[in-house]
Amino acid sequence: MSRETVIVIDFGGQYNQLVARRVRECNVYCEIYSYRTDIEKIREMNPKGIILTGGPNSCYEEGAPTYAKELFEMDIPVLGLCYGAQLMQHILGGKVEKAPVREYGKTKTYFDTTSPLFTGIEDEGIVWMSHFDYISKTAPGFTVCAHTNDCPVAAAENREKNLYAIQFHPEVLHTVRGKEILSNYVYNVCHCAGDWRMDSFVEDSIRTIREKVGDGKVLLALSGGVDSSVAAGLLSRAIGKQLTCVFVDHGLLRKNEGDEVEEIFGPNGNFDLNFIRVNAQERYYGKLAGVTEPERKRKIIGEEFIRVFEQEAKKIGAVDFLAQGTIYPDVVESGLGGESAVIKSHHNVGGLPDFVDFKEIIEPLRDLFKDEVRRAGLELGIPENLVFRQPFPGPGLGIRIIGEVTAKKVAIVQDADYIYRTEVDKAAAAYKEANGTEAPWMPNQYFAALTNMRSVGVMGDERTYDYAVALRAVRTIDFMTAEAAEIPFEVLQKVMSRIINEVKGVNRVM
Repeated sequence: MSRETVIVIDFGGQYNQLVARRVRECNVYCEIYSYRTDIEKIREMNPKGIILTGGPNSCYEEGAPTYAKELFEMDIPVLGLCYGAQLMQHILGGKVEKAPVREYGKTKTYFDTTSPLFTGIEDEGIVWMSHFDYISKTAPGFTVCAHTNDCPVAAAENREKNLYAIQFHPEVLHTVRGKEILSNYVYNVCHCAGDWRMDSFVEDSIRTIREKVGDGKVLLALSGGVDSSVAAGLLSRAIGKQLTCVFVDHGLLRKNEGDEVEEIFGPNGNFDLNFIRVNAQERYYGKLAGVTEPERKRKIIGEEFIRVFEQEAKKIGAVDFLAQGTIYPDVVESGLGGESAVIKSHHNVGGLPDFVDFKEIIEPLRDLFKDEVRRAGLELGIPENLVFRQPFPGPGLGIRIIGEVTAKKVAIVQDADYIYRTEVDKAAAAYKEANGTEAPWMPNQYFAALTNMRSVGVMGDERTYDYAVALRAVRTIDFMTAEAAEIPFEVLQKVMSRIINEVKGVNRVM
């Protein structure tokens, strides 16, 4: 399906996915490409606009990431952010050098509100700066449209050529009017229509899937997480019982989640598909015995899934398509979609299984960020408690247990985590009922992890030598940056008391 697109060119900065997400929040589709991408490919895509991201280098140093000067001569609006702004000025004849005063953090900035970028915002405000270098002289044809007390060029523009350079980071939430600035760019400068919406995405995807699959058979590994569940829902709406979902229950899910998955997608659920549940808990525990290194556990869990899935696939026989719940961050973080280094291995990316007899891969969510996946799930009628389930790693509790994974440890962390989430949810519901608003401390992600620390304690006049459970809770809007959630102490106290008294094998909670 064709859609108007803004392209993000990635120079290795930490916020590059966030830039694309912010653009999409403006209802404009956006994709990330490495700065190594050939300019002819960019030209062929005919984007509505281009954004150059931040990065850790100095643009004037030999070997620093750069781009062809022709990028700024294609009559396509270009916005440079931080390193991208400096690179634009450097290439076009400005001067970039070490800043006499480094700027990092929240910084008061003064804006020229006649600029298309700053229309509708105050003439001064707080932005997020993070730079050692600065633009000491703008390129010919550019005028300064924002500054700080220490940075003479916080933003510069060449309106005639639709070229804009911003030294700060509008994509992060610390920049108070950052989203409006990016919205001004995509609408006032790029003149986008804003037609990227999840209702139209679902409709278009259903039509595309039907055209692609025809009367073929599709096989999907259903983990019970948000991504694979929404993929299953979307495929089910498109092709019904041509879809077979294999749910491998590895015993590393949160408490009761295996049964919840079957309730939604099984024979008594609301989705028309073939559902197969494989109980493989003991098999996984055996393979993980004695393994303590986190990445090795990830690999084993992924490899064992392949083995179990292989056995089921052979029973099913040949299919036309293998479906996966790959989403856009999977692609980017695995080093396939941008310039940033591989952050972690992904079970959905990095080679197709050769044991399944299929003709083609189908990844209906490959273009979506997580928040978009959730919105698509609601459009499909998937229950809210699944759609808004907290982010959960593919290897499950296997990496929330420090050290070796055993059935006993899994039971401990399942029970502790269940108590923690139950009490936090209960307290938040009570706050909302009493005050009519959401609890300001309510975390967006909160879970229990089992440490590998054991200590001596006394319970009921008897000596104990048991594990310590760690509780984590963060508040975040975008799951890209986060801060600790300040859960009321009385809630935490109740959680700790219940865990110590009800979960056998625990005598400390941190």
